[in-house]
Amino acid sequence: MITKKSEEFLVQYLNNASPTGFEAAGQKLWIDYVGPYVDEWHLDTYGTAYGIINPGRDFKVVIEAHADEISWFVNYITSDGFLNVIRNGGSDHMIAPSKRVNIHTSKGIVKGIFGWPAIHMRSGEDAKLTPSAENIFIDVGASNKEEVLEMGIHVGCVITYEDEFITLNNKFYVGRALDNRMGGFCIAEVARLIRENKVNLPFSLYIVNSVQEEIGLRGAEMIARTIEPDVAIVTDVTHDTQTPLVNQKKFGEVKCGKGPSITYGPAVHNTIRELIIQTAEEKGIPFQREAASRRTGTDTDAFAYSNRGVASALISLPLRYMHTTVEMAHKDDVENVIRLIYEALLKIENGHNLKYF
Repeated sequence: MITKKSEEFLVQYLNNASPTGFEAAGQKLWIDYVGPYVDEWHLDTYGTAYGIINPGRDFKVVIEAHADEISWFVNYITSDGFLNVIRNGGSDHMIAPSKRVNIHTSKGIVKGIFGWPAIHMRSGEDAKLTPSAENIFIDVGASNKEEVLEMGIHVGCVITYEDEFITLNNKFYVGRALDNRMGGFCIAEVARLIRENKVNLPFSLYIVNSVQEEIGLRGAEMIARTIEPDVAIVTDVTHDTQTPLVNQKKFGEVKCGKGPSITYGPAVHNTIRELIIQTAEEKGIPFQREAASRRTGTDTDAFAYSNRGVASALISLPLRYMHTTVEMAHKDDVENVIRLIYEALLKIENGHNLKYF
C-alpha cells in the first residue's frame, strides 16, 4: 500500500524539523504532498493545514493528526557562553545529555550539544547527579555570551535534535517526531487512496494536520471551530507496553506489530468507535484495545467537546520510546492505520445517525 514515492515523502517529512509553534516548513512539505489528492487546501491563522475532498456538502467528516514535535527554547545565556533551556512541549530532560542539537536562528541552523560532566568526575555525592530541566545545558563552542549572540542565538530560539530517520531490521521506522508526523503521513495516504481509487464520498472530507498539540491540543481546538465537523477520526500514537521497565497493569497491553489501537473513553463516541471496530473485523485488519481515564490526551478531546459536540474516535499507532529521538513504529501497524481509516470512511453515510437512541 505504501509506495516508493510515499516512503520518500515520509523520510523527508520526518527529517524536517517542525517544533510546536514553528511548524510551517513541515506543513509546506505536507501540503505539497497531499495537494494533488484533494480538491482544495487551506491554512489557518496559526498554521494548521487541511485539504478538502468533495467540498461544499452539509455533512462533514474530519480525519486528523498533529504536525508538531517537542523541542526546547533558549531561556538564558550565561556569561561564559552556555545555554540554559526550557521545554516547548513534553521534552524529556533525561535523554538530553550528549545529544547533538540544531538551534534555529534567523541566520540558519547553529549546531550545539547538550553537555554533561564526565563519569570520572561523578563520585561520592556527585554520583547521584541526574539530568533535570534545571541543570541541563547546551554548549555551542563559544567563549562568552557575546560570541553566542554573534552566532545569531538569542533567548527564544528553538532547539531540536538532529537525529534522523532510519529503518531497523526492515520492520521498524525509527526516528524523532514519529509522534505524530507518522499520523500526518497516514492521513495523507488515505487522501491518496481515495483519489487513486476514484472513491466518490457522500460527504465532505477534511484531511487536517493540526499544530500545537504538544502544548494543549490548541491547533485542533481552533480548527474544530472553523470546520464545525459532524464526525472526527483522530490518529495519534500510543505507548507500546511490551518493552522492559513498563508496568502493563498501569499502562495496558499494547504491542507494536499487532495492529492499531482503538480507544474507549468518555470523549470517544460509541457509534463511531463501533463502526471502526466492525470495519476492522470485516476487513481482517488486526487491532488492539485500550481505555482512557477521563481524557485521551490527544486531539480527540478537542474535537469531541468543540461546538455542540463532535462524534469523535481515536485510532492510535503503537510506538516505542515516545518523546525520545528513537521512537519506533512497526511498518505493518502504519499500513494498518491507513487501511483502517480508509475503510472506515467508506462505511460512513451522508447524515450518518449519531444518536445513541
